[in-house]
Amino acid sequence: MPATTPGQSRNVGDYDLDEVLQQALDRLTLLADAGSALASTLDLREALHRVGRIITHRLGDWCCLDVVDDAGGLERACVSHHDESVVTRNFLGALPFPPDRADRPLARVLRGAGPLLLGPEALRPEELTSGELALRQLELFRELGARSAILAPLRSRRDVLGALTVARTRPGPQLEEGDLPLVEDLAHRIALAVDNARLHRSAHRIAERLQLSLLPELPDVAPLQLAADYTPAQAAAQVGGDWYDCFRLPQGDPALIIGDVAGHDLRATVAMSQLRNMLRGIACDRQEPPEQILRRLDLAVHHLHLQSTATCVYALVQGGAEGPWQLHFSCAGHPPPLLVSRDGDTELLDGAQCLMLGVDPEQVRWSLTSPLPPASTLVLYTDGLVERRGEPLDHGLTRLRRHAASLAREPLDTFVAELVAGLDGQLGDDVAVLALRVPGAPR
Repeated sequence: MPATTPGQSRNVGDYDLDEVLQQALDRLTLLADAGSALASTLDLREALHRVGRIITHRLGDWCCLDVVDDAGGLERACVSHHDESVVTRNFLGALPFPPDRADRPLARVLRGAGPLLLGPEALRPEELTSGELALRQLELFRELGARSAILAPLRSRRDVLGALTVARTRPGPQLEEGDLPLVEDLAHRIALAVDNARLHRSAHRIAERLQLSLLPELPDVAPLQLAADYTPAQAAAQVGGDWYDCFRLPQGDPALIIGDVAGHDLRATVAMSQLRNMLRGIACDRQEPPEQILRRLDLAVHHLHLQSTATCVYALVQGGAEGPWQLHFSCAGHPPPLLVSRDGDTELLDGAQCLMLGVDPEQVRWSLTSPLPPASTLVLYTDGLVERRGEPLDHGLTRLRRHAASLAREPLDTFVAELVAGLDGQLGDDVAVLALRVPGAPR
């Protein structure tokens, strides 16, 4: 090929080679940016809106994403327009699923056909109208306009998970046959994101059900009240090691336990189940002070080679039917229990901190006895309730104390629910909470 001077285009046949190379680079950049947008969040709806904005600024004047949901229904999940002043939210929501023999473009694409290029002839109302879904599509084209459009199926693992529609409305170059592979590639990337989101939700539900199945039913400890909550991390699709437990010892005292095994996988869950069952057996058999129970549990962890570390609070609630009540507890590297009075005064019971389980079975452990005033609330919790990435733990404990103080007079179930709800969706870790309320002073 002859050399070219600066500013001179290189021509191959009827094509400007520099222009062809630039178009190829633009398309590769569009695909890369779309992939990054889809991978930047686990929230599928947000991912679709991000990729929709990219498509409408780089390929079409507006685009639409229709997605098949987990129950098999069809939803218009995203409509993006290059002009942000155009209201598109009215087009969102559930769509009717087309009959098997429907032959309009969107129905065909949802059965796996395509990508389909629609020119002016195919965009005439009489060509789009046939059935309720086609009417909804006609409404979209009529309101937003279209001189040309491409519809492509969102196909992954032989399933059609929805459809992508890209349209151009302004005068100038329109979508053409050469754009079909690009739109098809975009649809494939979007389909993978939709499929991954569905798999993530399914794994998250399975993990949550498994975790909840391992948690006990709370016993009747009247006149004391009990409430508990377990909430998995929003971003996690794995089981974890957080747990709580409560049971009556043979002599009648309620034992309260909360713990957290390191890790977020099946191994942590198995270790958590083993620890909980061993602790139950040791506590019921020995009926010793809390520090001795945790020492025996630590020895069992060491000799059975569980190769796990864990934090734990083991506490006994002691008192007669009319009180007074007291808490006798030992803490193995776990966040300290929180005591909340009826008037909203709070106290962190941090005088019984010892080494976590699974590190040194010969470590000397100790316990603490604290009175439980009438109508007070005791809160045991895992670190997910107070820890935030990049924030000192003291800040989280202060936030917990303030929030618990504001809930001091609420019913116990409400107290626990609102304590967790106060995280405002910032669940970076699993959260387990076990709360006990002491009866008020007799009149």
